[in-house]
Amino acid sequence: MAEGSNYDYLFKVVLIGDSGVGKSNLLSRFTRNEFNLESKSTIGVEFATRSINVDGKTVKAQIWDTAGQERYRAITSAYYRGAVGALLVYDIAKHATYVNVTRWLKELRDHADSNIVIMLVGNKSDLKHLRAVTTDEAKAFSTENGLSFIETSALDASNVEGAFQTILTDIYRIVSSKSLESSTNNIEPPKEGISVGPSLESTATQGSKCC
Repeated sequence: MAEGSNYDYLFKVVLIGDSGVGKSNLLSRFTRNEFNLESKSTIGVEFATRSINVDGKTVKAQIWDTAGQERYRAITSAYYRGAVGALLVYDIAKHATYVNVTRWLKELRDHADSNIVIMLVGNKSDLKHLRAVTTDEAKAFSTENGLSFIETSALDASNVEGAFQTILTDIYRIVSSKSLESSTNNIEPPKEGISVGPSLESTATQGSKCC
């Protein structure tokens, strides 16, 4: 069996936010437990994967980084295609990156699936002495816009695991409850031999369960 094919669900999660807020380091910290202080802007499309356990199921996360496109405000719609989750990242020590969260959120609403699960992430929480965005302000914004919220530090690894675990669990529970819903709705056999396909193919890819 090819390595990595043994999973129940595959979820695409995108990282968005201003350049320099630490998206690439959040990705490398979660998927490889690495942090690069000299990290340059990402060039070219980059994604990494990691599998976690949620409610006894193996969930494989395919996490995409913006590939430096955000510097040109030109993230392509292909980047968002098929994404079921998004981490919207700002730097707690740079207020301008928080102000721009509103624009990124609008872009998500315009280009991503309407059911996408969004988490607001205040990164670089290790820079407490330089904090420019209060936790309460960001929490209030999240509540107002229906987002979950967490503060992380890719540098000292604080809450990085928790952020990804939370968003992947939220996605899994939504997807699995929809599967349950669609299966209970279709208890009666389809009329005239029309087969009813799975309703979630567009938002989640179910992986192979066999060995």
